[in-house]
Amino acid sequence: MKNNNSRTKTLAIGVSIITTLYSLTSVAESPFSNALNENNLLGLYRTNQFQLNQGACKNCAITPQASWFFEQETIAIPLSNAHSFDPSLSAQDDVKQWAKRQPVTNTMPPLVWLGSPHVAVGKLSRDGKFLESENSKIQLSITPKIQSNQSYYSNASEQHFAGRNLVMRGTANQTHFTARSIWPLDYNLDLNQIPYQPLANQETIASLIREQNGGASAPFSARILYKNPNLTSLQNKSVLSFVLNGAQGDDDEAHGGHFAVATGRFGAQGEWHDWLVNNFYNLGSVSEKGIIAASLPMDSYQGDLNSGQSWYRPSYMLVAVLKSDRSAATYQSAVNRVMQHFYRQDFLYRHAGVNCAGINLETLRSLEWNIPKLGATNLPKAFAALPYKALSDMSLESGLKAYDYLSAEQTNLYPFVAFESIGNDLLSRIAKNQANSAFEKQLAEDLEAIIYVHIPQFPSSRAMGLAPVASLDEYIERTPADMSQWKIIPVGARHFPDNLKDKNAPTEPTRPAYYGLMAWLVILILALLGVRNIFQKLRKK
Repeated sequence: MKNNNSRTKTLAIGVSIITTLYSLTSVAESPFSNALNENNLLGLYRTNQFQLNQGACKNCAITPQASWFFEQETIAIPLSNAHSFDPSLSAQDDVKQWAKRQPVTNTMPPLVWLGSPHVAVGKLSRDGKFLESENSKIQLSITPKIQSNQSYYSNASEQHFAGRNLVMRGTANQTHFTARSIWPLDYNLDLNQIPYQPLANQETIASLIREQNGGASAPFSARILYKNPNLTSLQNKSVLSFVLNGAQGDDDEAHGGHFAVATGRFGAQGEWHDWLVNNFYNLGSVSEKGIIAASLPMDSYQGDLNSGQSWYRPSYMLVAVLKSDRSAATYQSAVNRVMQHFYRQDFLYRHAGVNCAGINLETLRSLEWNIPKLGATNLPKAFAALPYKALSDMSLESGLKAYDYLSAEQTNLYPFVAFESIGNDLLSRIAKNQANSAFEKQLAEDLEAIIYVHIPQFPSSRAMGLAPVASLDEYIERTPADMSQWKIIPVGARHFPDNLKDKNAPTEPTRPAYYGLMAWLVILILALLGVRNIFQKLRKK
């Protein structure tokens, strides 16, 4: 009996060892890992500074407002320093007050929108059905299309990525991986492979964007516009990067494009898919592609199968390569505070100025990077357009909207203009060390290179996009004169719960159009008084 027990125990131990070894081998050979794997980064942050959370977050270290927007999403939550903002101040006043403190303390993002719990790296098989790594092969499927999305991954997409090394975010088990985002690793940047090609006499940043009508089908490319001779490698270099997304080919409301700012470090092989992109988007509506305003990894921002920018337009990037992470970290900490205010709805997203470009540029200006302003498109025209549009469209809101657009600061209104203005200031002033403020001097001291990157649109069932417009005149030229002929993708409203609103939050600045409306009311009252005086004089006669 003892012998049998001993044999049974020995056999059990043997099975346990074999099972453990098999498990370890499987993990080692698996092409996927946890999204917060210790070897991964989220921008400038180590992933061990976060915890993974899926679904509603009831008792975690983020504000209930931020949690509310991501009830059905996978997010990374900071382990500490998650409430670093002043709720009594407006977003930009908060940044200004924080930036004056010495030393400036780094703050964490409210959260990072991962979208998926796993990351996979491998080569897509020629038939597009498997993700292959050196020692394994796992069946691949694509996350379903959001019903309201107008187009999706197709045979053209499959052929485009087949045989290429990819990084994907998605959900995995031991036999299957469902991809939510796809990003090609041959987009990695090697300093020695990028041509040094400053702007020629007839070239501008604007002309690079407009090449080949935006270059949606043009290949991925990069060129160095400025370089410190001492820079020999991009490995582990910090970056402050500016992303311009083009116009959609199937939405007449999206010709203005989109703008975001990213921070992070280059990987050992020139990787940049894990940079953290700060994406401001209208929280008052439910995006047909599932976009939610957030800080998120670059491969998700560009490559998410439903919401990724590269699936529906070309993109352009200016990368400021830095010898230290201090300027990028300062911006990231500042925009983290702004995002906290945004989730609380302390200020609202407005397409005329308080948009993806305006919020980011005003944050940089609050840090005293004095990016030149271009002024309003046409103030007299804005004043005249208010009553004209209100009466012709029989809608006061239509008149107010016209005033807002025509009176807005152009660098805050148009993503194209924001991108161009930042690029011009980097090349003409910061790179030449003609800095004034403390932040500008720090940026100038650290700047080692400026790289321009062209990112094509991924093939799919969607129409190819274009370069974004840079003016109202361009917008009018590109769209049908009859608005009933516009291609528009309707979106539903997202209603922020009253119980999550902070009654003590600062009030928003007065909408610019209201000043125009008040001026017209004063003119109207004075005109009526003048007419009354004329009638009174006529009666006396």
